[in-house]
Amino acid sequence: MPRYARGFDLDLAAAHLSRRDRKLGRWIERIGPLPQAGWRKPFDTVDVLARAILYQQLSGKAAATIVGRVEQASGSRRLTPSAIDALDDERLRACGVSGNKARALRDLAARAGQGEVPTQKELAFLHHDEIIERLTAVRGIGRWTVEMLLMFRLGRPDLLPVDDLGVRKGAQLLDRLEEMPRPKELAARGERWGPYRTLAGLYLWRICDAVQADATEAAQAKPKPKVKRSQD
Repeated sequence: MPRYARGFDLDLAAAHLSRRDRKLGRWIERIGPLPQAGWRKPFDTVDVLARAILYQQLSGKAAATIVGRVEQASGSRRLTPSAIDALDDERLRACGVSGNKARALRDLAARAGQGEVPTQKELAFLHHDEIIERLTAVRGIGRWTVEMLLMFRLGRPDLLPVDDLGVRKGAQLLDRLEEMPRPKELAARGERWGPYRTLAGLYLWRICDAVQADATEAAQAKPKPKVKRSQD
């Protein structure tokens, strides 16, 4: 059984992408090297997924407040199955957790207890397609959530989240399209970026940021029209 490495050589990947795609290469040169992701940090799969559930459809500040309340109520900084099981529905509701999210947390804890949620060590021996299949079986966990775990926690090199709006917008800007490409179109477009589609996706996000920053700078630099005062 092969063991999949956590992370990959970003310089090697950037050089590969620049050779395979000149348009993307120009953006890579403009944006520059990306910082090394936190691929070496240990994590607990259940904790990561539980926090993802709690953060869904909320602003970062509101979600962080609810997570803090859950941590305090459970007496644990990690949202483990035992920490989740320690809180009944009433206490979860008092923390601001909706009924749907509470049911998702229950399902996550139950599946973890049955050995259906791979640990960090077990994930190292699973192909990313199998990880997606197994973790999306958990209530409330979608493909995008698992893709983010694969990219930012495990450092898998060849993931392109084609449903992500930021990635699709970046691809639109890259190719100067009138509309964002559909997920299937983006998947086909991304074939040339393999086996480093993860880094391509990271740069597509950065392209969005760069274009937005340019637009903001241009708007601020634009001289304001002078207001003529009426003379009585």
